[in-house]
Amino acid sequence: MSEEPDSTSPSTEPRSWLKRLGAAFSGEPTTRGDVLEFLRDAEAEGLLDADTTRMMEGAIAVSELTVGDVMIPRAQMTMIQIDEPMREVIATAVESGHSRFPVHGEDKDQILGILLAKDLLKTVVAESPISLHDLLRPAFLIPESKRLDLLLREFRLSRNHMAIVIDEYGGVAGVVTIEDVLEQIVGDIDDEHDEAEEGDAQIAAQPDGQYVVDALTPIDDFNERFGADFNDDEYDTIGGLVTAAIGHLPEAGEELTMGRFVFRVANADARRVHAFHVGVLGDA
Repeated sequence: MSEEPDSTSPSTEPRSWLKRLGAAFSGEPTTRGDVLEFLRDAEAEGLLDADTTRMMEGAIAVSELTVGDVMIPRAQMTMIQIDEPMREVIATAVESGHSRFPVHGEDKDQILGILLAKDLLKTVVAESPISLHDLLRPAFLIPESKRLDLLLREFRLSRNHMAIVIDEYGGVAGVVTIEDVLEQIVGDIDDEHDEAEEGDAQIAAQPDGQYVVDALTPIDDFNERFGADFNDDEYDTIGGLVTAAIGHLPEAGEELTMGRFVFRVANADARRVHAFHVGVLGDA
């Protein structure tokens, strides 16, 4: 006699969840736009939370982006010249807070390797002087046109965390890290070296009486600045609150009135809203 399957068994839960997810969308998705609409419908049905939906949308967007879309351009790179005195190299590492540095020869297009900040500790404990040449690790070179999803796979397989981006002429165009790629999926990743933005810097008054509000402004900061009483039990940022109220990832120009505030999306991309224009009803 066969036993009835346990309804609480983990093996039955995914199937039930998928049935519910399928029921939230009429018809099968055939395009990328359909998939995105599918995810947003699932979020509206309560099957996915807003953060999960944003990450899934980010993962889809990664396959449409290239390295050139997210790289740090050459002008903003922190690079080290191979003949710099070790004292200056250490000072650069400390001041920048970075963990990896491209090292070049006389010409900045001549990339000799990558220096890891942790390897500089060897120069402190070594009994004899260590050359910068001895600390270099191989550089990973990629074209600007490489797709981000392929780069992420290569990062995982090679265990590299940084790649030097080369332009069509063979020169250095910029640099990209595994963090830059992951941020396209999960959003900005702050570390201990990133300076925290103060609340006032995220809310800027405009000459017309409106305000530009960063979507990452904490709801507490918004409430304090405007004397509002928005609830922060479910969402931490004003962007998360407004996006949830709209019911989908809004595009630039979309508006929503909440209480005495009119939120108009000022800047948004395929992953999230970046900023709002905010008007306060009743203000002169």
